[in-house]
Amino acid sequence: MATVTADAPRTALPGFLKQSVVRKLLLLALAAAVLVPLADARWASGSWPGALTVDVSEPLTRVSDWIIDNRDSHPLFIYFLGHISNAVVICVRAVYLVLLAAGWTGVTAAASLVAWRVAGPRLAAGTGVAFLACGFLGMWVPTMQTLALMVVAVLASVAVGVLLGLAAGLSDRLDRMLRPVLDTMQVLPAFAYLLPVVLVFGIGVPAAVLATVVYAAPPMARLTALGLRGADKEVLEAVESLGTTARQRLLTARIPLARKELLLGLNQTIMMALSMAVIASVIGAGGLGDRVYQALASVDVGAALAAGIPIVLLAVVLDRVTGAAGEKLGEEPHPNGRRLWLYALAGTAAVAVAGRLAGRLDWPDAWALNIAEPVNRAVDWMTDHLYSGVPVVGGTADWAAHFTTWVLDPVRDGLLWLPWWSVLLVVAALAWLIGTWRTALTAVLAMAAIGVLGVWKPSLDTLSQVLAAVAVTLVLGFATGIAAARSDRVERLLRPVLDVFQTMPQFVYLIPVVALFGVGRAPAVAAAVVYALPAVVRITTQGLRQVDPAALESSRSLGATPAQQLRQVQLPLARPALLLAVNQGVVLVLAVVIIGGLVGGGALGYEVVAGLARGDLATGLVAGAAIVCLGLMLDRVTQPTERRAKKGA
Repeated sequence: MATVTADAPRTALPGFLKQSVVRKLLLLALAAAVLVPLADARWASGSWPGALTVDVSEPLTRVSDWIIDNRDSHPLFIYFLGHISNAVVICVRAVYLVLLAAGWTGVTAAASLVAWRVAGPRLAAGTGVAFLACGFLGMWVPTMQTLALMVVAVLASVAVGVLLGLAAGLSDRLDRMLRPVLDTMQVLPAFAYLLPVVLVFGIGVPAAVLATVVYAAPPMARLTALGLRGADKEVLEAVESLGTTARQRLLTARIPLARKELLLGLNQTIMMALSMAVIASVIGAGGLGDRVYQALASVDVGAALAAGIPIVLLAVVLDRVTGAAGEKLGEEPHPNGRRLWLYALAGTAAVAVAGRLAGRLDWPDAWALNIAEPVNRAVDWMTDHLYSGVPVVGGTADWAAHFTTWVLDPVRDGLLWLPWWSVLLVVAALAWLIGTWRTALTAVLAMAAIGVLGVWKPSLDTLSQVLAAVAVTLVLGFATGIAAARSDRVERLLRPVLDVFQTMPQFVYLIPVVALFGVGRAPAVAAAVVYALPAVVRITTQGLRQVDPAALESSRSLGATPAQQLRQVQLPLARPALLLAVNQGVVLVLAVVIIGGLVGGGALGYEVVAGLARGDLATGLVAGAAIVCLGLMLDRVTQPTERRAKKGA
């Protein structure tokens, strides 16, 4: 009887109070009722109070001045950093000279034969066509310059990434220490750390290679650690029972079991290094990136496309070859594999020698095709006919102006109108609802750090652009992903388009966008949408296609229509994938909105670019740190913790 009496009050509670989300909302409402009046009485103004800011510009300026004054005399630069710089220059030059010595015939033959041995004749033919296309576009020499820089940067990135991955994979303590470092390396915009690299190494190839290593090494480190930690425990126990040492277990068991993750890390490192090779053209990397950057400066869409196509072709070829190599892992080796490799090497050498004897080392100028002129004529026609004055729908310039007036300005003004403490409360509420109190604390501290650094207003301006771009990206991405998931034909048609858009460097997007939409925040948002859309579409399509067929069949047997199946079965079951699509969309949009500072995007992107252009370490690094904090906050409020994701699923 007593037990029934004790349990009665609990069972008498309304059912909605048993839900954790409702309880959190009630607690947040109670906290807001107490804190809001106090905060409003203390800080009635909406802007971040100056008393809570910390000026870091003076110490950063002193560091910058010390580096400039001692770069040519201090032992650190002469005996350590100077040797690193010289080694990078020698390696890149050696690879470049080897490529030139092989000639276009030798390089094309070598790439095709490697693709043939790794992935088969179809990809070998595609690889040969891709390299020949680089020559026909008149970009053979810049392509070889980019390839030489890529080879050195990728090898260095893989070496650094594997070492960091080994440390994180074998030690829990080092894993916890390295995780925030790798997060920062991946979120920090490239322009932000180009500046300190240029201050130390000057403008040129060494700075470009080292900046690329910083950008491209984290994926290799993360996937190496993931592969080592995910090794089959039963296999490891069996190897340990044989009396092997820790080193022997690493070499004979852990690393072989992590081959797929290692190869995936190599694939991601190559893609990121190629993307960074274009951005590094700002600091003298040369090659294809320099051509794209020059075209951006003069808004020459034809020249940008002529240099951008070889970059896309290189990215697609390298992605396909490394992907095919990963799929072949674990298969039985060909019985004549070594002999075939010898034949391939002999054939490559024969083709290279034949090209040298025939005097065909350099790509013939007569074979180059000038696509810049017809492309620019087409762009001029589009600009004349689509930029403005289009009946009924208006021109692209009108769209950009309307989007700025009706979307970007209200969102930015609304964020700036909110008191700073209310922004922190909203961030805390969103992060706590989707995660835990630790998630909320991290998000709030990241947002508060932006105010402490003194860049509250430009950060909210950047946040308004990110929110607008993410909204457009998700609407288009979810709609396209649903269509691709429901139709194999649509997916096949979209696949090559998504491949091209995902491998195209970020700079290339800015050229046609500026030509069509002009300069301003709207073009920056448009470029970000185009860049982030492929990832959202792919993740959405994959998530919907991986829904349990038994659940679909059960709903179909109950008479559910396709629309009902989508709303009531596929979307709820694909919730983790959709949340991942939102998270990736936010990260990718943030990356390009920052580069949009080059085309009038303003806010933090402009400050990062301006800091690099003026050599102002304080401005560039403070804006870069604010971007890291903004990215960390957005990540926490868009990606639920693993525990909550499982409950939602």
